[in-house]
Amino acid sequence: MLPHPITGLVAATHTPFHPDGSLNLAVVETQAAHLLASGVKRAFIAGTTGESHSLSLAERRALTERWMKFTEGTELKVIVHVGANCLGDVCELAAHAQEFGAEAISALAPSYFKPRDIASLVDCCAEIAGAAPELPFFFYDIPGFTGVSLSMPQFLDAVADRIPNLSGIKFTNPDGMMFQQCLHHQDGAFSILWGTDECLLAGLALGATGAVGSTYNFAAPLYHRIMAAFAANDFEKGRFEQKRSVDLVARLASIGYMGAAKAVMGFLGVPVGPARLPQANPDKDQITSLRADLEEMGFFDWVRV
Repeated sequence: MLPHPITGLVAATHTPFHPDGSLNLAVVETQAAHLLASGVKRAFIAGTTGESHSLSLAERRALTERWMKFTEGTELKVIVHVGANCLGDVCELAAHAQEFGAEAISALAPSYFKPRDIASLVDCCAEIAGAAPELPFFFYDIPGFTGVSLSMPQFLDAVADRIPNLSGIKFTNPDGMMFQQCLHHQDGAFSILWGTDECLLAGLALGATGAVGSTYNFAAPLYHRIMAAFAANDFEKGRFEQKRSVDLVARLASIGYMGAAKAVMGFLGVPVGPARLPQANPDKDQITSLRADLEEMGFFDWVRV
């Protein structure tokens, strides 16, 4: 249902907030323009990076509507993450995304009352995908967050007659063997999107052609160089650039990744504001130190378009 396979970078976007934590939809236009200027042609909204579990249903609907408004007529396509613990809410968000013209939807597994086997997971996904039958559906496999760790090849085997609009998996899972099994399932029938930014080069080596990640919001040029180096068989260059990514992610994680990443967006002129509780935010001294460290690392040169 989508051009197959999806190629290139898909930015898992931040949800913008005012300093008081309220939704700041005016920033979406700036986010979209920034992605396009960075050469990113797809946005994955309201996912993990988008703090979806900290948003109300009304906020998630409003966020989708704003992204669709500011991307209409542009090259930027929008995949809407609709996952939540209540399947009724998820189906409502899926239908809403279809109504407003999203390119595709994605959903992670319910994570409080969890599907315990493949059959239960397929039942959940069939309901979600069935609420937006005109849109491609991507299951979002992220066991480190959901606690749902099931065989994705078995999932793909089980969905053949149940989810006709399944297009693939957003694979945020460290199991490289499973990734390859999914990638080659039914002779490559599905788009299996790599979901670990700091190991993108490894994903490319395993056969990934498309990747979804949070750091693509603020460091897309770095990852474009990794992909170009891989395509040119210049692995020395690819490893050099990937190590920069590792150092960047480690520095952000050292003070709380989400809040630090949103601060970096502010450094680049895209004021997405703070993270919402229960996520933490860096204090003023940490932000000052972070900026100084990024300057010393050469980050602002790395990401210059």
